[in-house]
Amino acid sequence: MSPNQVDKDGKIVPDFLGALVEGQAPDLGMPPQLCLFEGNLDPCTIVIFGASGDLTSRKLMPALYNLYLSGALPKPCCVVGVARTPLSREEFHGRMQAGIASQENYDPERWREFAAGLDYYAIDYDSQASFQGLGDFLKDLDGRHGAGGNRLFYLAVPPSLYQPISQRLGQTGMGQEAMNGQGWSRIVVEKPFGHDLKSAMELNATLHQSFREDQIFRIDHYMAKETVQNILILRFANAIFEPLWNRNFIDHVGIIAAEKIGVEHRAGFYEQAGVLRDMFQNHMMQLLTLIAMEPPSRFEGERVRDEKVKAFRSLKPITDPSSAENLFLGQYGTGEIDGVLVSGYREEPGVRPDSLTPTFAVMRVFIDNWRWRGVPFYLASGKRLAKKLTQLVIHFKEVPHSLFANIGLGTIAVNRLILGIQPEEKITLTFETKNPGATVCLRAVTMDFNYYQNYRGPIMDAYEKSLIDVMQGDHMLFWRQDGVELCWSFFSPLIEKCESCTYLGKLIHPYKAGSWGPEAAQDLMRLIFSY
Repeated sequence: MSPNQVDKDGKIVPDFLGALVEGQAPDLGMPPQLCLFEGNLDPCTIVIFGASGDLTSRKLMPALYNLYLSGALPKPCCVVGVARTPLSREEFHGRMQAGIASQENYDPERWREFAAGLDYYAIDYDSQASFQGLGDFLKDLDGRHGAGGNRLFYLAVPPSLYQPISQRLGQTGMGQEAMNGQGWSRIVVEKPFGHDLKSAMELNATLHQSFREDQIFRIDHYMAKETVQNILILRFANAIFEPLWNRNFIDHVGIIAAEKIGVEHRAGFYEQAGVLRDMFQNHMMQLLTLIAMEPPSRFEGERVRDEKVKAFRSLKPITDPSSAENLFLGQYGTGEIDGVLVSGYREEPGVRPDSLTPTFAVMRVFIDNWRWRGVPFYLASGKRLAKKLTQLVIHFKEVPHSLFANIGLGTIAVNRLILGIQPEEKITLTFETKNPGATVCLRAVTMDFNYYQNYRGPIMDAYEKSLIDVMQGDHMLFWRQDGVELCWSFFSPLIEKCESCTYLGKLIHPYKAGSWGPEAAQDLMRLIFSY
């Protein structure tokens, strides 16, 4: 049985059913790039501000190199690194190559091919003339390579530089798109999108001085993870789940994003942010909306983001952060990670010795609408926890009547649906069955689905997917400003109360690095998560 068929136009169409019958993954029989996205990408120049920094060498350049290997970058595609550091083109190549050479797919010959389209431009972020020089450099590059005037500006810089860079781009005309429709200009902004509601609104106003909303891409790389995107497919493409996805059948929901690492080199930022600004206001809220949102009428960027915004509007404010039922904060101390002694947060370089910055939080929120009224959503995230783990756990309600009570079986375990994001990308469903034998004895069993089971096609990581979406102009996986402001409207009053002298000292609980958070929170963590 052939795993492929040919349609009336002579195109290869995968025969998934035949492949499954044969117990094999379908051979797609098409170039890798056609599996990664639909259509063709416009030629473009990708300009990375902050090119001498960690994000560029660890994430962005490897992502671009991997896209090049899989044939997914447009042709032509030029990449220009921009930073304050004076570097020659060859020195910049050497830095980027050092980060990529450790990858399994590193090939010196393919790297040389990729690096041929890699340039560098040293800039002074405070100088209008320096930006004008960058504009001239890009025009010359367009003329030599034929990128069509299409520009993708990626701000891999500290948040304090978002506003001055976007302003300079606008003042030098690089934010404008050609009147005849040829040549687009797009800007990518990394989180955090402001420090609070006021600063988020100020940042947005500055961006809009130079760019329209459809040119702005507020990136949250969590949303580009394959298994995160799969949540919508699981919910809305399967009739067995969506009818149960409400307050009548679900008891509570747990969302956890645990990290083993500490603050590392980010202490300067983290001291000003803490876990609520760093993780909850953005990543955790996006995961929450994928579980809580209503089905959009169509699978389109703006309609999906409309439904997310409706969920944000339905968040019930937390008026009393001092209640451990609503919010529990912690800060890691000395402990062991993988058998290695690690420092506590206050001993980290750049951290105040008396710091009260939280590195762990578990909070309970409610979505005050018809579907979710009364169902608690528990969100937890922290650094220096026992393992790296991101998962969403749907706890269904107990059966309404235990007909097995008369034979001494007692309480029946509830069903749980676990959506694993990392490190294992899988879906797990637990349910009750009878043990083999003459007596009636129940046991909980697990049905597992590994996301990459029977799949042999190309795989994109989160940054690769995000870059492709920006080049396509697809906003679905990116934040919209109204969503940003609604989340800050929910978190800003809460954070202000937590940071006041009245609350903060009482709310912070110490925990050992390598544990699952403060001892007083362990019962709650075990109740709502499977770790």
